[in-house]
Amino acid sequence: MLGLAFYKYEKFIPNLAPIHPALSAQEIEEINKTKPVTTIEVFKQQWQLKLKHHDQIIRSYPIRLGFNPMGHKQFEGDGKTPEGTYTIDWRNPQSAYYKSLHISYPNPNDLTYAKQRQKSAGGDVMIHGTVPTPATALPASSTYMPRKDWTLGCIAVTNADMDEIWQLVKNGTQIIIHP
Repeated sequence: MLGLAFYKYEKFIPNLAPIHPALSAQEIEEINKTKPVTTIEVFKQQWQLKLKHHDQIIRSYPIRLGFNPMGHKQFEGDGKTPEGTYTIDWRNPQSAYYKSLHISYPNPNDLTYAKQRQKSAGGDVMIHGTVPTPATALPASSTYMPRKDWTLGCIAVTNADMDEIWQLVKNGTQIIIHP
């Protein structure tokens, strides 16, 4: 019985990966002034999100993806994270998962593909935090990261990382999601 419970909840056991030190408010301000983020690159097979100023990597974060992460998202409910070039087009400061940045999936090609198969392409794909509880209510939640991919197709980061990304990424920023 214990083994079954472990298997069922294993993906929610915290990852013990090293945590990089958070940027200070002064460092964030300096980056925004001198090297603003021009592109977000996601590398699904490496579980990494990189903030870039042109070709220079500004910051890199570990991520978790949809529960069926490999391959391009095609339909609502497939558990995949999209691949391709999109835009951060709006943000939600009171997301169910702490804070979130909306990715402009589906694009016209994604919509056409799904429609030709009489299915929904889905939507509401975000970069978001993990635990919906504010860090002040549960301090450890700011660095909590499940061990396995768990979202419905979104890109999840720790709440502490989401705070940095939130401050460094502006609406209209291009996001390239690689396999």
